[in-house]
Amino acid sequence: MNWSSLSFDWNQARAFLAVAEERSLSAAAEVLGVTQPTISRQIAALEKELKVVLFERAGRSVSLTPVGLNLIDHVRAMARGANMVSLAASGQAQAIEGLVRISAADMTAAYVLPPMLDQLKDLAPNLELDILSENTVSDLLVREADIALRHARPEQPDLFAKLVCEDRARFYAVAKYIEVYGQPSLKDDHSQHQFVSFGDIEGMLGHLTSLGLTLTKQNFRYASHSQVVEWEIARQGHGVAIMTDRIACEFPEFEPVLTEIDPFTIPTWLVAHRELQSSRRIRLVFDLLTDCLSR
Repeated sequence: MNWSSLSFDWNQARAFLAVAEERSLSAAAEVLGVTQPTISRQIAALEKELKVVLFERAGRSVSLTPVGLNLIDHVRAMARGANMVSLAASGQAQAIEGLVRISAADMTAAYVLPPMLDQLKDLAPNLELDILSENTVSDLLVREADIALRHARPEQPDLFAKLVCEDRARFYAVAKYIEVYGQPSLKDDHSQHQFVSFGDIEGMLGHLTSLGLTLTKQNFRYASHSQVVEWEIARQGHGVAIMTDRIACEFPEFEPVLTEIDPFTIPTWLVAHRELQSSRRIRLVFDLLTDCLSR
């Protein structure tokens, strides 16, 4: 171990991580319970110690420099280690028990959340999870769920929301579809192609035609309010579907199509009631989801 290289303190690294995740000095100060000048001093001290510039500042917002981007994952690993030390030292990991309800869209519930369960079981073996698979917005204020994964930031002041990732999504199809209908292209006639609609066909039609696709209702033979069903219809070769790269990479039979169209950005917000600040079990699950989804 090169002890001489460990000269900055954890508070500086924690301030760096908070500013990077909250995207502003004031928001980072709020979540850490310190003043904004304190955050500014800690960031300045860390930059001086490391001899780098970590943030670019534009008005009230900040963004990571290329150097900051290279360092952020290492600091997240430090945060995970620090959290584990705290849990182990206090015995909280074994003491945390009870039920936590998580609300998520069905595709997220089926393919994004389950891989996190082993890590959660190791941290809190007595914790129980109820995963609500639904494509409607659960009401956290009346406790339909403790934590929700949403693609839009809530406006209610009693809710705590954190942007944890921005996934890229694009058009996908399987080889069986391409063999029958051909490779769809933005410049070609689309009258023979089929698109699987998630939810309202009119809304999907309007969105896709705005991208330059010449489509009508005849291009949407199949629709479902379940994204799992939509994806399975596409997997069996009946149409083109839109999916995030995070999930699509789990299905090697799919390949991107219509690649002339830029990928869509799908934000994911973790949302919880303000009780998050006082409930250890909810906080533990919230932090684990933040860590896993932001990777």
